[in-house]
Amino acid sequence: MKNILVPVGSSKNALSHLQYAVDFAKAFNAKLYVVQVYNVYTKAGTMIKVDHIIEKESKAFLDNLVSKIDTKGVDVVVKTLKGKLVDTLELASKAANIDLIMVEPRTNSIKDEVFLGKTSGKIIKQTQIPALIVPEGYQFKPFASILLAVKSAIIKKEKALNPLIDIKDNFKANVNLLLVKTPYYNDGDFDVKEQLGGIVENITKSENATTFHGVLEHYQSHSPDMLCVVRRKRGFFVKKWEKNVILKKDFNSNTPVLVLSGLK
Repeated sequence: MKNILVPVGSSKNALSHLQYAVDFAKAFNAKLYVVQVYNVYTKAGTMIKVDHIIEKESKAFLDNLVSKIDTKGVDVVVKTLKGKLVDTLELASKAANIDLIMVEPRTNSIKDEVFLGKTSGKIIKQTQIPALIVPEGYQFKPFASILLAVKSAIIKKEKALNPLIDIKDNFKANVNLLLVKTPYYNDGDFDVKEQLGGIVENITKSENATTFHGVLEHYQSHSPDMLCVVRRKRGFFVKKWEKNVILKKDFNSNTPVLVLSGLK
């Protein structure tokens, strides 16, 4: 893991999130890209474009944030990017060979009942970039135990597990696999091949309506330092992510959540 992208909003948690990102990046000797995405606006009633003003203000905002944290020798690159959020982040990630995007739960929302705000939810739901959701105010510490929850152990995408493997190897963490049998179960879904079997310590099988409900049932007994889930058509947050905003009553986590791109 060499390149990490951190989109920054205007939340009160921005400094804490950025410090976590720096500490995480240092553990991997990775480069950190701190970005803010803005759209193009035209001042009402005039033909004067103000996007250059927004760009300047965004850059000053990011520079000020970075000046307030301990960068610990990490190579931090500050960028302002113009365009639509999802498209711009995907283009930037491709250009910079981003391995992981680090998301704070609420970049702008001030509502306490919100787990993932509209912007963060959109990044998680609409991109295919591996992402780490870091709880607000969470201080960095090495991971000792990771719970990987999936409804199918079939892996077709090359390098789909790389972010998980990188984290496991770097921190020498134990990965426990939770296989959840849902109504969409197909023969062979629980066949754990070498690619996955080689990185997990223990396997638990459960039968639930969704992967999400399987995690709710087994999360406390595993007590992981990190939860790892997978994007897919009928994936972990299929219902929770129909809207970009996710409420804490629907899902909340006091530990980081690693979201892999689809395995198939």
